[in-house]
Amino acid sequence: MLATLQQATRVAVITGAGMSAESGVPTFRGAGGLWRSYRPEDLATPQAFARDPQTVWEWYRWRQRLIAAASPNAGHTALAALQIVRPGWRVLTQNVDGLHQRAGNPGVLEMHGSIWRTRCVSCRRPGPTDPALDEETAPLPRCVCAALMRPDVVWFGEALDADVLAAAWTVVENAEAVIVVGTSAVVYPVAALPRAARARNVPLIEINVEDTPLTGSVTHVIRATAATALPALASQL
Repeated sequence: MLATLQQATRVAVITGAGMSAESGVPTFRGAGGLWRSYRPEDLATPQAFARDPQTVWEWYRWRQRLIAAASPNAGHTALAALQIVRPGWRVLTQNVDGLHQRAGNPGVLEMHGSIWRTRCVSCRRPGPTDPALDEETAPLPRCVCAALMRPDVVWFGEALDADVLAAAWTVVENAEAVIVVGTSAVVYPVAALPRAARARNVPLIEINVEDTPLTGSVTHVIRATAATALPALASQL
């Protein structure tokens, strides 16, 4: 594995919720997935926003405060340091927290959007960060066209941004190795990316604390957290 990564100039690193777990960012799945009496699946949908935008925004403002208080962990910073000396390494993330950018990762492809951006539900005009970060029940942000602004993230049942997805496929199709970090490997279409790489015999490395549906297909498994595995890996490259 080390020889493969040492020789590879183009490496795709696909990260999921486990990447940010050690920074204190709650994951969608597993223990602690409830907010008040809601599951994320009850709130992160266009239908939920249409029905009760106030509650959805309260949840996102709560999440924004948690993320604002968090810091990139050793996995984020190790990956950022690697990218300085290996500019052909690219990060494709399912996370919406922005911790990769705060750690200094350049050119991050945010597959599921960003919790720090807004967009209009009507005209789709992009907007700034919701200004009511510290006020859950403050008036909801509105566009200049008067429609509500929503978090600029991909909700359940929505398609990924076509340009972002196309860019991700280009990165993976040109990669000489793919590393999958802290992802459940069940959310498509992102979950198709490492499988496609493996189908053309590209080395595939999984960093995760537990088995995933991808585990049986990978060439190398590192059973550790991102904050432990990535600094150790970087030190050997």
